[in-house]
Amino acid sequence: MENKKIPYKIYLEESEMPKEWYNVRADMKNKPAPLLDPETLQPMTAEGLSPVFCEELIKQELDETTPYFEIPEEVRNFYKMYRPAPLIRAYCLEEKLQTPAKIYYKFEGNNTSGSHKLNSAIAQAYYAKKQGLKGVTTETGAGQWGTALSMACSYFGLDCKVYMVKCSYEQKPFRREVMRTYGASVTPSPSTETEVGKKILLEHPGTTGSLGCAISEAVEAAGNLEGYRYVLGSVMNQVLLHQTVIGLETQTALKKYGEKADIIIGCAGGGSNLGGLISPFMGEKLRGEADYRFIAVEPASCPSLTRGVYAYDYSDTGRICPLEKMYTLGSSFIPSASHAGGLRYHGMNSVLSQLYEDGLMEAVSVKQTEVFEAAQYFARIEGILPAPESAHAIRVAIDEALKCKETGEEKTIVFGLTGTGYFDMYAYQKFNDGQMGDYVPTDEELQASFAKLPKIN
Repeated sequence: MENKKIPYKIYLEESEMPKEWYNVRADMKNKPAPLLDPETLQPMTAEGLSPVFCEELIKQELDETTPYFEIPEEVRNFYKMYRPAPLIRAYCLEEKLQTPAKIYYKFEGNNTSGSHKLNSAIAQAYYAKKQGLKGVTTETGAGQWGTALSMACSYFGLDCKVYMVKCSYEQKPFRREVMRTYGASVTPSPSTETEVGKKILLEHPGTTGSLGCAISEAVEAAGNLEGYRYVLGSVMNQVLLHQTVIGLETQTALKKYGEKADIIIGCAGGGSNLGGLISPFMGEKLRGEADYRFIAVEPASCPSLTRGVYAYDYSDTGRICPLEKMYTLGSSFIPSASHAGGLRYHGMNSVLSQLYEDGLMEAVSVKQTEVFEAAQYFARIEGILPAPESAHAIRVAIDEALKCKETGEEKTIVFGLTGTGYFDMYAYQKFNDGQMGDYVPTDEELQASFAKLPKIN
C-alpha cells in the first residue's frame, strides 16, 4: 500500500483513543520476578500491599496474565481534555541533519501538568476516590509527577501530600508553586517530618535527596494517616500499565499512514515513559508479529541499566518498601544533583529490567552537557523547549539519525517527548552560562553501594 502524504502532526480522532491499557507481562515468556516482603522476604500478596496501595491498583500490580484492562469511563473523559496526543513528524530536524531517516516524536506536553505523568495520575486518583479515601501521599523528582497528581487530586477532591526531592525543590520553585496552586502540600525531602527522613539526614548530612529518599517518606506518611494511601509516578507495573496509552496511540497513528518504526527510543529513570511508549510494540515483538530495536536512554550520573546489577533491591532508600528484582545501583546510592530530576532513581522497573536482561532492548547512558546540547538544538529547530528528561531521548534520536546519514539507511525513528522544559529554566541558564558540568560515578562508588545490596538467593 502506498503511503498517504504524512502531515507534520498526526492527530487521531477522539474515537481512536485507546479504551484499554495493555499489560505487556501477559505476552512475556519470562515474567518479572515477584515483589518481596521487606520483613519476610516472601512474595508480596494483595493483603500485604493493601496498607500501602489502593485495592484496584494492587490487582493491576500483581496481574501477569490479563493482556488488557478497561480504562474507566471517568478516566477516559478526563483524558479527552488533552488526548489523543499528537505524533509529530520532525521534518525540520530531518532537513537540518540531512538524514535519510524519518523521525517522529510522540509529544506528551499538551496538558497543564506539562508531561506524560497525568496519564497515570488521573487513574490513580480515580481509584483512590472510588475506594473512599481522604487523600494520597507521593514523591516527586523534577516535579512533573507531583504537578500531575496535584491536578488529578484537585479534580476528584482528594488531599495530596508531596515529598519533593530537595535539589529539585530548590531548582524548580515554580513547579512547586503549581502543585500548591492545585492544593497540594509540598515538603522538601529528606525532611524532619518523618522518622525515615530524620535517619537519612543523620546518615547523609547535607544530602540533596533522591527519589529513593522521597519514596520512603511518602510511604511512611501514608501509613501514619488514616484514610490515605501511597501513589507513585514510576517504577511500579501499575504505572507502566496506565502509560501504555502513549504507545497505543503511537501504534495507531503510524498504522494510519502505513508507517512502521525501526527504532523506538525513550528516556529511562524508573521506567514509566519508556515502558508506556514501547510496551505495545514490544508485545508485537514478543508475539513474533514484528521486530523493533528499542533503546533506553539514561543519565550517565545515574546509570542503572548500563552500569547497575540485576538483583533484588529495596525500591526506596529507607528500606521500608517491597523489594524488586531490577537493574539497580543500590538503594543507598544517592545520585548527583543533576537537572533531569525525574531520572534520578537508583533502579529500573522490574518488567523493563527483565526485558533488558533477556536482550530484548538496549540501553545507553549520556552525559548532562550532551543532553542539553541536543535540547537546545531541538528547540531551535522544532520549536519546542523539551524537559531535560525528554532531551535524553532527543540526544540518541539525533545520534541514530546521523548514523543513518553515514550509512544511507532510510530507517524510521520514533522517540518519546515526555514533556516541556518551561519550568526548567534554571537548568537552561546553567547550560547557557557555561556553568553546567558532568558527573559520572566511579566504579568504587558503585561497588560501595552494591556491597550494601540485600543478600537474597
